[in-house]
Amino acid sequence: MSAEPRESLAQILGGRRGALDASIPPAGFVVGWLAAGQSIAWGAGVAIAVAVALGVYRTVRGGKIRALVVSLAAVVAAALIALHTGRAQDFFLLQLMSNVASALLWAASIVIRWPLLGVVVGLVLGQKTRWRRDPVLLKAYSRASWVWVFGQYTLRVVVYGLLWWSGQVIALGVARTVLSWPLVALTVAVSGWVLYRALPPEHPGLRLAPETRSDDVPGA
Repeated sequence: MSAEPRESLAQILGGRRGALDASIPPAGFVVGWLAAGQSIAWGAGVAIAVAVALGVYRTVRGGKIRALVVSLAAVVAAALIALHTGRAQDFFLLQLMSNVASALLWAASIVIRWPLLGVVVGLVLGQKTRWRRDPVLLKAYSRASWVWVFGQYTLRVVVYGLLWWSGQVIALGVARTVLSWPLVALTVAVSGWVLYRALPPEHPGLRLAPETRSDDVPGA
């Protein structure tokens, strides 16, 4: 009997809604900014209004209030930064800084042998930290997490950073959209390939990480 096909990492992590929603208010900022003759105030107002409308729509359809509050707070913070500095490109400064922080955090998690991809998947699968007791999974998650460090966060930092430095507001809006769900989908696909390539054929897979007798984890 042939082995049952392993489910993809995209199937486990699921959903693209969050990444899509996050790219809409920045697009609203650029549209409002352009339509009002490069007015930061109008751009900020449109971005906040779009974020509120989108959040209410998601909440009515069963979304969590907490998600609405967090996403709206991020848009408001970005708008306040741009209004304070008087530079439209600074609306994207918070996003740039968050990707710098994410790249550093994911890299640090690999170094200390708590790769964040394993943490996230372990939580989704209800495994908590059981996956860490499997040295093969620990090494696989570590390798796959590097894809997130360089293939997503570092790439965004480079692109956003160059466009922000040169004041390319429209290009920043476009990049914010292109580097949201399309890049997330690509990152999930590539990291999933790296992850499963690191697992030998006889390994039970992500959902069936075997228990071990010792809590000691061999070096990854």
